[in-house]
Amino acid sequence: MKVMTPQTIEAVSDVVCDLCGGSTTKGKEFTPEFATLQADWGYGSNHDGEQYEIHLCEGCFFSTLAILKEQHQANQTISEHAAEAPSAFEPSRKPS
Repeated sequence: MKVMTPQTIEAVSDVVCDLCGGSTTKGKEFTPEFATLQADWGYGSNHDGEQYEIHLCEGCFFSTLAILKEQHQANQTISEHAAEAPSAFEPSRKPS
């Protein structure tokens, strides 16, 4: 026999962008849409034991991505071993 009791759980209803402070939810019927910049520095790192998790809205993500692409291009211009932008800077699509 199953004995049922009501349970209260916490659920994510919104994620606030850590850069601009805006909501990542577009209306009540949608779930939050956000990007996460995450780091977990381990043993031997200059930042050993430090953890970061930064949430970005769509606009802030693409602004940040543009800055990273510019930095990559600048580094490649200075470098003797210039290479194309890595595929990490290009979108990939989920399989349909």
